[in-house]
Amino acid sequence: MSLPPRIPPGPPPGSPAVAGLPPNGAPDGPDGDIAALAKGGRTNFLGFLLRLAARIPFLFIAGRLYGAAELGRFASALVVVELVALLCSLGEKRGLAQRLAEGEGKTHPTNVVFDGILLATLFSSLAALFFWFVPAPLFPSGQYTWLDLLIVLAIPGYALTEIVLAAQAYKYDIATTVRARAVVEPWAISIMAGVFYFVPALQKSGLNLAYLVSIYAGLAVGLWSFLRSYGLPKGWRPRPRAMSRMTVRALPLATADAIEWGTRRVDIFILGLFAAPAAVGVYYVAQQVASLPQKLKTSFEPILGPVITKNLKTKNYAKIAQQVCQVGFWITAMQAGIALALGLPGEAVMGLVGPNFVGGTGALAFLLAAEVVAATAVVSEAALIYVARVRNLWISIATIAFQAMLTVGLILLVETMDYPEAFKAAAAAIALMIALGLASLVKAMLLGRILGHPVNNWRWAVVWAAAPAIVVGYGVTRLPEWAELLFGIPAILLAYGWVIWRKGFGPEDRVLFRRNGAPDAD
Repeated sequence: MSLPPRIPPGPPPGSPAVAGLPPNGAPDGPDGDIAALAKGGRTNFLGFLLRLAARIPFLFIAGRLYGAAELGRFASALVVVELVALLCSLGEKRGLAQRLAEGEGKTHPTNVVFDGILLATLFSSLAALFFWFVPAPLFPSGQYTWLDLLIVLAIPGYALTEIVLAAQAYKYDIATTVRARAVVEPWAISIMAGVFYFVPALQKSGLNLAYLVSIYAGLAVGLWSFLRSYGLPKGWRPRPRAMSRMTVRALPLATADAIEWGTRRVDIFILGLFAAPAAVGVYYVAQQVASLPQKLKTSFEPILGPVITKNLKTKNYAKIAQQVCQVGFWITAMQAGIALALGLPGEAVMGLVGPNFVGGTGALAFLLAAEVVAATAVVSEAALIYVARVRNLWISIATIAFQAMLTVGLILLVETMDYPEAFKAAAAAIALMIALGLASLVKAMLLGRILGHPVNNWRWAVVWAAAPAIVVGYGVTRLPEWAELLFGIPAILLAYGWVIWRKGFGPEDRVLFRRNGAPDAD
């Protein structure tokens, strides 16, 4: 016997997310939710492909020109910068939509966004100032220059980008996020890393400076779209009391966002404490490759939230469970295919960055597997933040704590057994995979109990599709490395994709690949 759902008050009936009148003409009706989810997924899948195309030259430049040690120093600083920036954004990535909905008809939308911008600017500027004078958390190895310290200026830029992109997502404008995060930022860091390397005075700090340029380039793209959509504030002024309440209210969301992000970064931080910078650099490359399929999960977040809140308003819990399972399967299926395509020729993929990075192949395999098992947790959390925010937060805290302890334990085991440094990277990846797998089970069970309907996005078709892909992958590993990459990856994807399309995707699933949202006829 399931417990009755305890649903907190959602956005008011006037908001797009509730009234079924989404901005920019998003479809509505029984099949409109699936169509809207599919449209958002298609847009962001394009962003994934663009990000992939840009990520490869950056990893090549960083690995071949700067080397594993410099890349490791950069990765250690990046972890702290992005975590702090995410906290300074006050959970607006997901919380801004609710604030905009609540203020509809009462406050000018731009003013609502500017409240968040002011607070984020204040907190992020103070954080940047702190780390300028206390840089030890950024550079645990103690090796840095004053030019490296300029990376702290990325904290305000990152925080503000999160807010303006969240504002655009509220209007169902996912294209701006794709342009900023999948095109401008990755290509800016790739190009500038190459440019700075050939400037003798900037070479040693080239990666940090390139990252700083990329963040503000992405912010410029986001601000351009934001100002065109929202315009300038009208009659806006700082309201200390209201902003204080906003800060307190935002703390659970900001913490949850930081923890979710931290599960993908705490391993790098711990490695920075226990391993040499070169080992951290190798792991960072493996993580960057493995994080590509992770973007598929986040592709659906801006669309899934409004769709869920609409059905919460009508107490259509069965529909929510169906949507979570639907999107969860889409993500799992796509991530499994990408994991096979990148993992089977893993040595060739890591070798593309440089011969010193091949030792990270094991870590890459476990990191790719971790992204597959995490899909259920991500889509479940998209609903849990509305129906069980506190319980979801505690599960996330327990997950990252367990991951941190398991990572330290496995690394110490590697040291005790006197294995090479590369095994420390693999240990961190194994810890992440186990922690995310457990989180997926717990969050799916909790959501299913609240909704009164099971939440399970697993289908055996993934296994049937993986079998021929593995056979093809085994064959392509006999080819030269360049052929593995050029012909092997497409061949693996084709073998997997054909089976999953024929055996795994039903009519509703195939909406994902149809621009008009029409269901499949067969």
